[in-house]
Amino acid sequence: MSRNITIFDTTLRDGEQSPGCSMNKEEKLEIALQLERLGVDVIEAGFAISSKGDFESIELIAEKVRKPIICSLCRAVKEDIETAARSLEKAARKRIHTFIATSPIHMEFKLKMTPEQVLARAVEAVSYAKTFVEDVEFSCEDAGRSDKPFLVQVLTAVIKAGATTVNIPDTVGYQTPDEFGALIQYLMTHVPGIDKVAVSVHCHNDLGFATANSLSGVLNGASQIECTINGIGERAGNTALEEIVMAIRTREDILKCHTGIKTQEIMKSSRLVSNITGSTVQPNKAIVGANAFAHEAGIHQDGILKSRRTYEIMDAEMVGLKDTRLVLGKHSGRHAFSTRLTDLGFELSKEESNKAFERFKAMADHKKEISDKDLESIVADEVYHAPEVYALEYVQITAGNTTRPSACVQLVKDSVVIEATHTGAGPVDAIYQTIDTLIQEPIQLVDFVVHSVTGGTDALGEVTVRIQDNGRVFMGRGSDLDVLVASTKAYLAAVNKMLFFRSSVRVKP
Repeated sequence: MSRNITIFDTTLRDGEQSPGCSMNKEEKLEIALQLERLGVDVIEAGFAISSKGDFESIELIAEKVRKPIICSLCRAVKEDIETAARSLEKAARKRIHTFIATSPIHMEFKLKMTPEQVLARAVEAVSYAKTFVEDVEFSCEDAGRSDKPFLVQVLTAVIKAGATTVNIPDTVGYQTPDEFGALIQYLMTHVPGIDKVAVSVHCHNDLGFATANSLSGVLNGASQIECTINGIGERAGNTALEEIVMAIRTREDILKCHTGIKTQEIMKSSRLVSNITGSTVQPNKAIVGANAFAHEAGIHQDGILKSRRTYEIMDAEMVGLKDTRLVLGKHSGRHAFSTRLTDLGFELSKEESNKAFERFKAMADHKKEISDKDLESIVADEVYHAPEVYALEYVQITAGNTTRPSACVQLVKDSVVIEATHTGAGPVDAIYQTIDTLIQEPIQLVDFVVHSVTGGTDALGEVTVRIQDNGRVFMGRGSDLDVLVASTKAYLAAVNKMLFFRSSVRVKP
């Protein structure tokens, strides 16, 4: 039978401890409301005694966010517990989370306490927290490096004192999945009464094991996972919520459990946290990275186009994306290339498609990713050889540092010469303003590039322009010893392609 796993989100507490990820209370509330939409069970809203800002953030979230349990962290200290309780007064569902370190290295060097003192403090803290709320969580900080018999002793005592959840953190990300799973199993079989409370795991990612360790904990009896959006947190971060949720969703056959997370809200949550904290997600990050559902290799793209299941174990729509992204680059094959052209509305013959594909491959050797605009330009250059609706007859420019630039342009259309003069901000602008007047079209110029084909002052100048019409981009090139003439030729070439495209029946609207 499938077990329900409680998702305890600590983005606003442990996640905020990631360097540079501090948030104000309004930002924290915005994230908390999104976590509520995401369907998390518990929101650890902050560490109340750590600052006035943290206290006010918890208080605001407790008032505004009603469905999840709102949790406030505190040390095993009376003043901490009292402050946590005050911050939660307006919460519909509230939890106090208290902790103390139990590993030999922490007790000796950080706490400077004996094991007996730590045990007494843990029981006292849980008992005191219980006077404020029914729901009390207790954590053995650095449980991963603690002595197992001592953990049994502490957990047995805090359960008797009223803890409703006991948390086993791998605070420094030291344990391997096998070790951590064995630890949870040991505690499940040696701690009296542990079957009556929730067992939580909180794993850090210092060795890259956070998700694996958390799942190993679940396989051995844990019923709550503490995690953060995008895996942000101290040092290398925490268990990533999105990884845990999608692993459970995808491999329910092995893990035999489920969560109440609305997975379609995952990407929205990830982007919100990234935007607010400024902590960018690496492109190859599982589930939420830009490349998580992107394919460039031709073999992969061909497989995806035939059946997504060939190379995808999840649907992009499950996490809130619109679709799988086929990235066109130098590794892409004909199938993906042809499919993308069809999606863009182009209907090409086999010969035309082959010609365009050759140009695409040549461009891909010099550019990491080929955009839709690049594809449109490739088709315009290599397939649709536009006839000269407008031919250049004459261009003359007047410019200088004491006069406003102007251009006189003569064009030929249907054997008729047309002429106009116009001024502009510069000589090129004057030329293009004049051409726009002659053809009576408001052209949107999106790119203008000039480069020298050869060296020297007598170099041949080449100009490339891109113009846009109803979302489509058309490229024109022109070359001449006079760069202004080259600019005129390039602009007219793009205009002629645009007009030809409009009349072409091979391009779907």
